[in-house]
Amino acid sequence: MNRKRIVIIGATSAIAEHCARLWVAESPVELILVGRDLAKMDLVASDLRVRSPMATVKCLQADFIDPVNIQALVDRIVKDGAVNIALIAHGSLPDQQQCQKNLHLCHDALTVNGVSPILFAEAFSGHMQIANAGTLAIIGSVAGDRGRKSNYVYGAAKGMVTRYVQGLQHRLAKTGVKVLLIKPGPTDTPMTAHLKQQGGRLANVGDVSRLIVKAISQERSVYYVPGKWALIMMIIRHLPGFVFNRTNI
Repeated sequence: MNRKRIVIIGATSAIAEHCARLWVAESPVELILVGRDLAKMDLVASDLRVRSPMATVKCLQADFIDPVNIQALVDRIVKDGAVNIALIAHGSLPDQQQCQKNLHLCHDALTVNGVSPILFAEAFSGHMQIANAGTLAIIGSVAGDRGRKSNYVYGAAKGMVTRYVQGLQHRLAKTGVKVLLIKPGPTDTPMTAHLKQQGGRLANVGDVSRLIVKAISQERSVYYVPGKWALIMMIIRHLPGFVFNRTNI
């Protein structure tokens, strides 16, 4: 049986886990889960196998920072078979105030949320370009659309991902490789628990994941989830500076 081969980078994130559940429910796929915490990945894998005994689920522990290790990991994955879908879903939401006070935290936030996803995407894209096939889906954020005082370090990292994906899409435009940038708004996950405690309105993680899986099956190059964020961020992007600087967002 030719199974669809799907790699999830950052497989223990809530959004990634829900996407995996949807994929195993669709068909007997082969999932390669990549993360830093092997124990947590094993729990995710066990849950997926119960949900779909026909699914093949493999866990790989990874270094998310070192480019040599990232390239070696991706080479190893591709050596075992072509990748149909690679979902790059890892990241963390830093404390903006702490990043302003501590450059080590600022550096870590920029690396984990910007540099690391780009390195994984670049490693996968090279193999997909050679094969002239595959879908590369990268989770960015609406925070990357315009720098705001509440989260500009995180936003800067995601803005870098946005520019990178635009260039990668241009590079691969005449190939059989599809590159998709997914921009979620604030979503109800453990990463945003503090926002929920502050009364923030967060999207349901199951709904967001369903939209992401749907987006990956379509041909659009950028997908806001939920869709309302496309309009919201268009307005925010186009606010004149003298107006924007009076806001508290």
